[in-house]
Amino acid sequence: MTTVSIVTGGSRGLGRNTALSIARQGGDVILTYRSRAAEADAVVAEIAALGRRAVALQLDTAAMSGFPDFAERVRTALAASGREDFDHLINNAGHGEMAAFSETTEEQFDHLFNVHVKGVFFLTQALLPLMASGGRIVNFSSGLTRVSFPGFSAYSAAKGAVEILSLYMAKELGHRGITANTVAPGAIETDFLGGAVRDTPAYNEAFAAVTALGRVGKPDDVGPAIASLLRPDNHWVTAQRIEVSGGQNI
Repeated sequence: MTTVSIVTGGSRGLGRNTALSIARQGGDVILTYRSRAAEADAVVAEIAALGRRAVALQLDTAAMSGFPDFAERVRTALAASGREDFDHLINNAGHGEMAAFSETTEEQFDHLFNVHVKGVFFLTQALLPLMASGGRIVNFSSGLTRVSFPGFSAYSAAKGAVEILSLYMAKELGHRGITANTVAPGAIETDFLGGAVRDTPAYNEAFAAVTALGRVGKPDDVGPAIASLLRPDNHWVTAQRIEVSGGQNI
């Protein structure tokens, strides 16, 4: 049976690449977007061109009150393809805030934790009744939970919380055969922080210099790694933090 994967924040960057990688592996995709409907529709069209089914649903992962309605829209999308459940949840949606520890505001801190921790916690909870036993959860973390870089104290703390949350998901959902892992990308050329790594030569060169493979990453380095965790023969990996960074800061 064809799998169905939900990818949050699937309209661009690593979410887009993950959705396309899943489709290339033969899966169907429900992707979410917050405000970029046209970009989300373009990803749906790309997936359709690969011969797979896709639908884009609007979702603000910082607005927990909208999660019950989103779950119902997922149920409707599944029914349209003859399914009652889905197989994979990839919690990718997020954003970055860069500020020195002494200058980080409560508003910045709360927004980071609402999106990256509270949103992941309660969205996964809301979707659990629709997730098939034997399913997979992949939560996005960051290489910045292993090493420090000035300006990312709140962001990295949120991602560290996601890593611990993933352990508890793996433990408490294991009786259903559901695995939960975190994938931690290093510096990647996306529009994260306004495209800082992609568009700022000084940042790009600095991160490349501390990466074993001699360059920063691209979305094509990360999406296929996530898709590989979803393969039916890769069912014995759970509660792991898997860094996909080309050997950054080793």
